[in-house]
Amino acid sequence: MTLQMAQAVTRAEVEDFLFHEAALLDEWKLDEWQTLLADDATYLIPPNDDLDGDYRKSLFIIADDRERIRQRIIRVLDPNCHAEHPKSRTQRIVGNLRLLGQEDDITIVAANFICYRYRRYERVGQYVGNYRYRLQRHEGSFLIKEKRVFIQANELGQLGSVSIIL
Repeated sequence: MTLQMAQAVTRAEVEDFLFHEAALLDEWKLDEWQTLLADDATYLIPPNDDLDGDYRKSLFIIADDRERIRQRIIRVLDPNCHAEHPKSRTQRIVGNLRLLGQEDDITIVAANFICYRYRRYERVGQYVGNYRYRLQRHEGSFLIKEKRVFIQANELGQLGSVSIIL
């Protein structure tokens, strides 16, 4: 990796990308959100006792490859999906973004998030945590190679369904 390559990615570019991703998710534009994913993307929510674990060796809350992400979106958008009918209203706040490193064309990024979830007849759900991304440069923007979500909660059961895509 050359110094020139490392300087090619700015925090502002990554922030814009992550803010765009959050907006797509909040607006339930999941088909458009999928275009942000690399063909070999993974979406992972590890258990709190094994945050850096390998999904092939630990039981993860979510461990989706590209096809499973596609299937999850089909299910969650289906009107018969009781977990999301009517759809939750969500509002994500993404901040404290840090560029952690560069590996060839992959930028490693960390950010904090809060996702508020509003559902009829339920109290407001608050998901607080951290993201770690592996972003690949692609046509002047990025593709998500890996999105790892760390939920900051002592007990995940109290949070209810994670049918929304965090």
